[in-house]
Amino acid sequence: MKHKLLFILFIALSATSCYQPERNCADFKTGDFTFEYEVDGQKKKSNFTRTEKYSIEHYENQIDTASVRWLNDCEFILNTSTNETPIHYKILSTTKNSYMFEYNVVGKANKSKGTAVKTN
Repeated sequence: MKHKLLFILFIALSATSCYQPERNCADFKTGDFTFEYEVDGQKKKSNFTRTEKYSIEHYENQIDTASVRWLNDCEFILNTSTNETPIHYKILSTTKNSYMFEYNVVGKANKSKGTAVKTN
């Protein structure tokens, strides 16, 4: 009986440890995107266009341009013109038209998560 239980536990752990979320990060390196976020309980929306070298964001009647430096297909650093501290982004998973990501100020441990939707 003990061996059966261990075998079942082994099979269950093996099946769940093999799961990897889909990450077709290269599909999201460039394009037009939207991102919804919340500030002080209010939902806000940002639109941005990313090229190989730049990200141009439109939010609250403002435009912010940042340079993009890709570390690999799924991670990049944004250096914004308004924020002197670079921001690290990591794509965690992808779907057909969106990606879930985490981001943080470089050197800081606090990470936030979001989802961007590709609109083109």
